[in-house]
Amino acid sequence: MKKNLLAIAVGAAVALPGMALAAGPTVYGKVNISLENQENEIGEVGSVDDDWSLNSNASRVGIKGDFDLDFAGLKAIYQAEYQISVDGDDDEFSQRNIFGGLAGDFGVLKAGKFDTPTKVAQGKVDQFNDLQGDIKNIMAGENRAGNIVQYSTPTLADMITIHGAFIPGEGEDIDGDGKDDNDLADSYSLAIIAEQGIFYGALSHDADIEDELILENERVGGATTLDITRAAVMLKPGNVELGALYQIAKESEDLNNAGKGEENSFLVSGAYKIDRWKLKAQYGMTQGDKSDDEATLMAVGADYKLAKASKVYAYFSQVSLEPDAGEDRDDTTFGVGMEHKF
Repeated sequence: MKKNLLAIAVGAAVALPGMALAAGPTVYGKVNISLENQENEIGEVGSVDDDWSLNSNASRVGIKGDFDLDFAGLKAIYQAEYQISVDGDDDEFSQRNIFGGLAGDFGVLKAGKFDTPTKVAQGKVDQFNDLQGDIKNIMAGENRAGNIVQYSTPTLADMITIHGAFIPGEGEDIDGDGKDDNDLADSYSLAIIAEQGIFYGALSHDADIEDELILENERVGGATTLDITRAAVMLKPGNVELGALYQIAKESEDLNNAGKGEENSFLVSGAYKIDRWKLKAQYGMTQGDKSDDEATLMAVGADYKLAKASKVYAYFSQVSLEPDAGEDRDDTTFGVGMEHKF
């Protein structure tokens, strides 16, 4: 039934791209598909994989909308978004951001499964989102949480919004400490975001959010929750985009009395637009505090806009892991692709 409804939604989107259905929801989506050569090297062994593949890159289809309620000027809001496998490698549909809620002069209250405030706080600092150059390859914090309830303020002083979310434990041992989590807010995520003119800035914090540190040697006793503090800033003067992000991620629990693993991460990015072209690059690093382990990310690329909602692109990225013990690993990707939004 779910697949039939989504098939109808896709058909409607093709017939009415970018338009709201009469007195009903808006159908929207994105198809991002790339042909990529990926080469993985470990130490001095040389290439262990050298493959060409077609990737779907978090392509998606969704339905969203709102309608007036007969109470206090409130609106009901809803969204149902699914990831679609354009290349046919994964399940046809998988859940992304799905929620229901209320909106009004008081702000927005919603509940369901969706990106945490910390994930949203990165804004568009990541110039290679959903590709192999995505920051999720070197840092934690890119979470989409289930069973999450969030309140967002209206815009304050014409530039500031505050987002606060909590996740009930539902009787599960989320952090691996052997105790069931039953409280109303066993995990939470907060973010303050400021936007005005060319400036974007955000500060966020996660507590006991289910996640893992990136560097293998930093994982202690199978801990599954992190405390994460993230700061992001972006400037867009003219045709230039400049971004930076800094983050500290620490294990919430000190299991086995081994000390909490901690990672410090940063990312810098930039882009320059020339007519239909957008040239972009970014570099990032994560370093463990209990060892000399490092993970680095480098990516460069170019987008060419075919229309307002359509582009083709090419990019190169390299993700390198340098463990304190063991051999280095370099994963390099060259890809060409297209993205169409509807």
